[in-house]
Amino acid sequence: MREGSGGADPSADARAPAPGFSPSDRDRRVGLAWGLVGVAAFSVTLPATRAAVEHLDPVFVGLGRAVVAAVLAATALAATRSPWPTIAQFRDLAVVALGVVVGFPLLTAYAMRQVPASHGAVLTGLLPLATAVAAAWLAHERPRARFWFWAAFGSAIVVAYALWRGGGAPHVADLLLVGAVAAAAVGYARGATLSRALGGWQVISWALVLSAPFLLVPTWIAADARLASAPWTAWAGFAYVAAVSMYLGFFAWYRGLAQGGIAAVGQVQLLQPFLTIVASALLLGEALDPLTFVAAGLVIVAIALGRRG
Repeated sequence: MREGSGGADPSADARAPAPGFSPSDRDRRVGLAWGLVGVAAFSVTLPATRAAVEHLDPVFVGLGRAVVAAVLAATALAATRSPWPTIAQFRDLAVVALGVVVGFPLLTAYAMRQVPASHGAVLTGLLPLATAVAAAWLAHERPRARFWFWAAFGSAIVVAYALWRGGGAPHVADLLLVGAVAAAAVGYARGATLSRALGGWQVISWALVLSAPFLLVPTWIAADARLASAPWTAWAGFAYVAAVSMYLGFFAWYRGLAQGGIAAVGQVQLLQPFLTIVASALLLGEALDPLTFVAAGLVIVAIALGRRG
């Protein structure tokens, strides 16, 4: 891997793009398409995590998947002779790592020991609105009032649906999921802005490589006797979250956010809870009801109208 070249620090634009960043119509469409690919990949994360933590330690699943993904990332960076990030970019990569490599996986792994994947899916439906707030805070994006109205409308549908499925009562695991949402939102926003300088797949690759040395020891400690007796379904779930959720899915996701706008493309995550519920029904046999599709339809309307803002 080559050392970064001298001259102007490219991370300066990544950390603080000009206020009012406005992609072209084509960039919005292409960014949305890449975002949908990323959301489709992430929608299986909670069912796969639940399948894994039923037989494996949550710490092993939550952090071990990043260790496996870091091996893939280091191989890709070495094969492409990618230049090293600058010191300033490494600081931003540390924020990405804390959010999407450590915070979100670890908190959701513990939550999936307590609630069904479908329950976790609807709570993480707050992620699009949280991502938009993080984009305004960290990336200086300034969506119009119409966008915020439809983003809030879509999030309200998701929250109402979550309360309906949960019988109107919150669960202790919800606190873990809210923390996971906050961690992911910051990691998405910082990673997307950095992607404009480094490239989407390089951002997640460097974030994984940066965090791997700190994750090896807790992963090793969590590797108990259950590893030998775990069924193939647990290992299949772990393999998915390591290779796709923790790595390959970010190729499309960060590219979509960087090209189409973090706040706008981030709203396609409103579809993720419903895709996750369908995946949970197919993979885990969890219940699926008609209201899911009604709520999903309203969310699609909110995304379509919000894009105009």
